[in-house]
Amino acid sequence: MSEMEKMHAIQAINSALHQAMAEDDKVLVLGEDIADKEGGGVTGTTAGLSTKFGTDRVKSTPISEQAIMGAAIGAAMAGYKPVAEIMMMNFTTVAMDMIVNHAAKLRFMSGGQTNVPLVIRTMTGAGWQTAGQHSDFLEGWFAHTAGIKVVCPAFPADYKGLMLSAIQDPDPVIFVEGGGTFFIPNDVPSDQGPIPLGKANVVQEGTDLTIVTWSAQTVRAMMAAPAIAEAGISAEIIDLRTVSPWDKETVLASVEKTGRLLVAHEAVRNFGPGAEIAATVNEELFGKLKGPVRRLGGPTCAVPFAKNLETAFIVQPDDMVAAAKELMG
Repeated sequence: MSEMEKMHAIQAINSALHQAMAEDDKVLVLGEDIADKEGGGVTGTTAGLSTKFGTDRVKSTPISEQAIMGAAIGAAMAGYKPVAEIMMMNFTTVAMDMIVNHAAKLRFMSGGQTNVPLVIRTMTGAGWQTAGQHSDFLEGWFAHTAGIKVVCPAFPADYKGLMLSAIQDPDPVIFVEGGGTFFIPNDVPSDQGPIPLGKANVVQEGTDLTIVTWSAQTVRAMMAAPAIAEAGISAEIIDLRTVSPWDKETVLASVEKTGRLLVAHEAVRNFGPGAEIAATVNEELFGKLKGPVRRLGGPTCAVPFAKNLETAFIVQPDDMVAAAKELMG
């Protein structure tokens, strides 16, 4: 039985990068301020890497998201496995041409001859008063783009295992690091290996209601769980972990059992990933549902700066409890 080590998400990513770089000298890391000379990343996620592996493999870049992505895509095409950091998810907009028209499409446009084994690390999330240009969950944009996988972990062990898998994947992977998950310590097995992309995790079993969520909203769902149970509701909580491709089999099996579905995400509710999940469940299980599928997400506005408004923007545990009670009638 493996030993457990307490670590939070940032430490888990750092551990995964250390392990991947030690095992494969084709793994490179690049991004703004990521080398130790510049502080080892804005949150310390890449601390120690340049000291151990050298600045040829761990490169601090200029503040140019297009340059970061262009260099990373070129390195991937040349046989390397770059892990490129775009500091904030909102900043991927500056490099959308490189990500969507080049990284995602080169496999298709080369007739399958060119792979782009690229990981794009980026953090986001409300709750830190970083306002509208630093806080958006944009996973739906990339999930809508053929050729890109989208990973949104919640717990440290998943951060490590999914990062190891993302680095070895032959296609581009957007690895979304949710601020609401960063500093919650949890057990990570000392021998934690890769966790397959596209496989959800049932973090709590139940029989009355299925809650599907990911990233920081998984943490909030677990916070809501005791109050949901006190209301006499047996909730099954599924942490999707990978938004694209998403684990339809696990979700459909759960909803077929419970007959009810609540999808919660931090992204704006309108046109969000929850709509795709809701539509699929409705198409596949129509007639077996005991009530309409319910979605929770952010309102259609920029993430507010004012703390009270920012708190109101985020789907809170109390919102999930209320929605669960409504679904149960």
